[in-house]
Amino acid sequence: MNEHSTTKLSTTPQSVAQRLREGMARGVLSFPLTSMDSDGGLDLESYRSYLTAQLAAQPGAVFPACGTGEFFSLDEEEYRAVIRVTVEVADGRLPVVAGTGYGWAQSLRFARIAEEEGADALLVMPHYLVEASQDGLVEQLRRLSAGTRLPLIAYQRGQVTFRADALRRIAGIPTVIGLKDGHSDLDRLQRLTLAAPDGFLFFNGAATAEIQARAYATVGVPAYSSAVHAFAPEIANAFFTALRERDDTAVDRLLREFYVPLVELRDRAPGYAVSLVKAAARLRGLPVGPVRAPLTDPGPEDIADLEKVLDAGLDLVRATRHRP
Repeated sequence: MNEHSTTKLSTTPQSVAQRLREGMARGVLSFPLTSMDSDGGLDLESYRSYLTAQLAAQPGAVFPACGTGEFFSLDEEEYRAVIRVTVEVADGRLPVVAGTGYGWAQSLRFARIAEEEGADALLVMPHYLVEASQDGLVEQLRRLSAGTRLPLIAYQRGQVTFRADALRRIAGIPTVIGLKDGHSDLDRLQRLTLAAPDGFLFFNGAATAEIQARAYATVGVPAYSSAVHAFAPEIANAFFTALRERDDTAVDRLLREFYVPLVELRDRAPGYAVSLVKAAARLRGLPVGPVRAPLTDPGPEDIADLEKVLDAGLDLVRATRHRP
């Protein structure tokens, strides 16, 4: 058991939610990449180095081993190692929200590992393969909540979509503290925010959240995760500041000259929401390595275009390009 875990067990869902609320108000949410070596093995020393740089950019919270971190490709011992290193590097300075997923039984195995290693909360990613009723989605969270002390954030994306009545029911589970939205259906999301109790957390989890950040804010969801923070925190932080200060000129320019071209490049191939991010990190000289199958790394033409987009974004924020 990690040395941090004995203190984490006494942390209440309310106190974790408050820490997350404060973090979400001051910065983007970091979803770090998981470093692999050239053979696809886990590279923990590189991950530690990469994560240290990520946290130096002062995100509001860190979410290891989630979608961007290739949770779906990690076995349980690799997952344990990633969470352990993240907790050590974070050292209590900001909340650590570990990913978990699959059916509730397997999800609970990962949840208990995260609890043992000292994580503060869990992001519950969509279950595997099958469609499910609203009752089933609620029961999934109830069973997971019953098996771990850690607070839970539900993630609606893919085959998981909550209606307002189900949202009220999951919000009534004492350890469920929030919802990450990846559908970008603002009509439905507005209904969910109105149905939720005071203090329930929401954040924008679209694939490139900055594109829709202003729209999400209009329905009461200003906080967001940032894949760009995983490779260019200078750009992510510049956008966050411009958005918070309502500098529409700066927001529009960043969207037009960096984020929209990045999204158009991301849409060229399945899996680019992760593999393109990792490729961009490698262009910055960050030690993240390749993606694991079934994802594939971008080819030379897409890498060349990515380099142009990245340089344009860095030029906008007057950052220095660090080549490997």
